[in-house]
Amino acid sequence: MIWVAVIGDWFNLIFKWILFGHRPYWWVQETMIYPNQSSPCLEQFPITCETGPGSPSGHAMGSSCVWYVMVTAALSYTVRWKDKSAVTLHRLTWSFLWSIFWIIQISVCISRVFIATHFPHQVVLGVFAGILVAEAFEHTPSIQTASLRMYIKTNLFLFIFAIGFYLSLKLLDIDLLWSVPKAKKWCANPDWINIDTTPFAGLVRNLGALFGLGLGINSEMFIMSCKGKNSCRISFRVLCVAASLATLQLYNFVKIPTHTEYLFYILSFCKSAAMPLTVVALVPYCVHSLMRTTEKKLN
Repeated sequence: MIWVAVIGDWFNLIFKWILFGHRPYWWVQETMIYPNQSSPCLEQFPITCETGPGSPSGHAMGSSCVWYVMVTAALSYTVRWKDKSAVTLHRLTWSFLWSIFWIIQISVCISRVFIATHFPHQVVLGVFAGILVAEAFEHTPSIQTASLRMYIKTNLFLFIFAIGFYLSLKLLDIDLLWSVPKAKKWCANPDWINIDTTPFAGLVRNLGALFGLGLGINSEMFIMSCKGKNSCRISFRVLCVAASLATLQLYNFVKIPTHTEYLFYILSFCKSAAMPLTVVALVPYCVHSLMRTTEKKLN
């Protein structure tokens, strides 16, 4: 799922750089459609003033990517049932899960349009682009067995391609960061402008998450804990989930300084890498060690 989310967000960045989509909160201030300065007054919120281009919607695309993978993964277990009652249950499950999927996507789309961050066509495009990316990459077998080298190569490719694309267009005098000055100019409150909404901030976060996942899955801690005898125990899984959720909440309290842009990107990469590494390898290893110690004491 992390693979699909990262690849989907990377495609979203490239699409945004290609499509040059405006956002409503600044477009209404600059368009010539409304005569005599009669442009509508759009209410802005603290999460309105994103600085990247608007098309396609990253939130809609990311949401459809992740939820599509989860729904299809859940249905893959029920599709194997053969008897009549199981087939009926599969159909009911299919209807229920896909209804939930579309309710969530519609809710995300409405919320993004309501806060004047996206136009309707941008969120619709984001939903269907996310579904296409998820369908294309979730069935790639090499993802499940990728080595650390594969993770590093993928990270380097995504980074080099994005930077190369940016620099190539910059040489042609095309500024792919054209949306940042517009956001700063038309945002109702300068404090609502955040560096973590810039295109490169999203790229760095995703590369960090993918790198951290690769480190975690290919670590000895993961092999000892998640591929050992404890991995099948319900108690092990419940403790891992609880500890992971608590740890992720702690990460949310870690605020990255934004006064220096390059320092922000470096620390953002490190934080994004640490989160999946902690959840995938460190937390399960600690739970595994704790359970093993407890078993030894009981014996």
